[in-house]
Amino acid sequence: MQSEWDDRQNRKIERLTKAAKFRYSAVMENIDYDPTRNIDKNQVNRFAGCDFVMQKENILITGSPGVGKSHMASAIGHQACSLGHKVMYFNTAKLLTMLKTSKADGSYVKQINKLEKQGLLIFDDFGLKGLDNINRHSFMEIIEDRHGKKSTIITSQLPVEAWHKIIGEQTIADAILDRLVHTAHRIDIKGESMRKKLKNKQ
Repeated sequence: MQSEWDDRQNRKIERLTKAAKFRYSAVMENIDYDPTRNIDKNQVNRFAGCDFVMQKENILITGSPGVGKSHMASAIGHQACSLGHKVMYFNTAKLLTMLKTSKADGSYVKQINKLEKQGLLIFDDFGLKGLDNINRHSFMEIIEDRHGKKSTIITSQLPVEAWHKIIGEQTIADAILDRLVHTAHRIDIKGESMRKKLKNKQ
């Protein structure tokens, strides 16, 4: 019975991980806690239990290009899958483009409903370019649907203080950030690019 239960759990984790469509294969154990990176190990270890998902809380990860934001978000996402949570990973720009296309082909409501059902959504590389009116309203709808109900992780090269300008239209930006920021866990990764460090080592 134990063997059968383990097998079912492993298959479930495989299904959840495949459905999440992670860009990166990452695990919590490989996060680099070098002091120069400004990462609170205790804080990140608490995320490993995924209580933040159960409590419908958000995580905002910021830092310069290459410092490991996507790796950390993916590692937390993989951990959530291993604990049985539904997760989906997206590059933010590609997601918004997909949603804009879905409005044209009539599948928008279906896509939004699918996003709403995920216990954890990961928006990677938010803010690389400003949001136009269509994307702004789509993003607002996603955040509104998830507020107080589901968890979201957002990574960005820009500090949170700059997101208002990226979103545009003050009223909507205020509404989005009010729902995202005030009760979120925040990580601001410092240090040099991990890709550069790896290249130097090689």
